[in-house]
Amino acid sequence: MTDPRRTRDLARIHLAKKELGLEEDTYRALLKATTGKDSAGALGPGERWKVLLELGRLGAKSGAMAGTASSHPGKPAMVPVEAVALISKIEAQLAEAKRPWAYAHGIAWRMFKKAQVQHCEPDELRKIVAALSYDAKRHGRDEG
Repeated sequence: MTDPRRTRDLARIHLAKKELGLEEDTYRALLKATTGKDSAGALGPGERWKVLLELGRLGAKSGAMAGTASSHPGKPAMVPVEAVALISKIEAQLAEAKRPWAYAHGIAWRMFKKAQVQHCEPDELRKIVAALSYDAKRHGRDEG
């Protein structure tokens, strides 16, 4: 049985490759530089995510990535579709606390050694949401 997430991720990678007009050798070099592998079919879930982030950073707007910058300064411009709801929750918590995105990026660094929130896996994002909830309670902004 095939994994539908894998199938979807591979389709997004190839769609973004086509959108960016990457030649086959350039595409394989990008895969190798990003993951150490030269075939999208050999990538694991985290590696596919890294490739999607890199393709988004290069300008792919094919739907492989979702989310756009908002009025809240420092919000990650491109995040994987699976992380959009969690990123939105983090944004709401930061706005309530009147904290910049740098605060959430700092949490990501301290907890997971990830430079920015958008580099975190969904389970790590859930832990950042929990940390911000704890911070809200500690400062009297109980989220109920």
